Amino acid sequence: MASGGLQLLGFVMAFLGWIGIIISTAMPQWKMASYAGDNIVTAQALYEGLWMSCAMQSTGQIQCKVYDSLLKLESSLQATRALMVASILLGLVGVFVAVTGMKCMKCMEDDQVKKMRMAVFGGVIFIISGLAALVATSWYGNRVARAFYDPFTPVNTRFEFGSALFIGWAASSLAILGGSFLCCSCPRRETSYPPTRGYPKNASSTGKDYV
Repeated sequence: MASGGLQLLGFVMAFLGWIGIIISTAMPQWKMASYAGDNIVTAQALYEGLWMSCAMQSTGQIQCKVYDSLLKLESSLQATRALMVASILLGLVGVFVAVTGMKCMKCMEDDQVKKMRMAVFGGVIFIISGLAALVATSWYGNRVARAFYDPFTPVNTRFEFGSALFIGWAASSLAILGGSFLCCSCPRRETSYPPTRGYPKNASSTGKDYV
């Protein structure tokens, strides 16, 4: 029962992390315009994401523009896109594999060993998915931080971390932790020893058979 609860907890955490990775990938707030350091008065807030850039007016109106051409994008942005998409696809595979190996599911009940292996395999896929998202968000965040502290970057073009980065970091951590719980949920094999043979006791002779 304890391993079943750990398995369910791991799957819920990994699934929530996978959903968070999808939300982070779709959000345009991967980086936001910084107004620190100088008294810059502006009537709009600028955001940039993996797929579009947005400007929010002081009236609350948001205008977004999808990037025109894939070939015009920076290679680092294309690599970040690829890692996040790969993380989402791996998470989708991990969901189906882990569900198959869950103890509360009816499938593969006749072979518990294969069922446990499926759960562990699903956990490994979730860990890889979380690592891919963690690498993508950390790489993107490192680029934003380096550009922010670069003295040659104009003040009006400096950006800070957006909310999508924080969601991505938290979601990838959840996916990795949930996948680890899934890998640890299988009970350890108990070493089985052959039953001890009982040797018949020598019957005590009640009388002497000597003539």
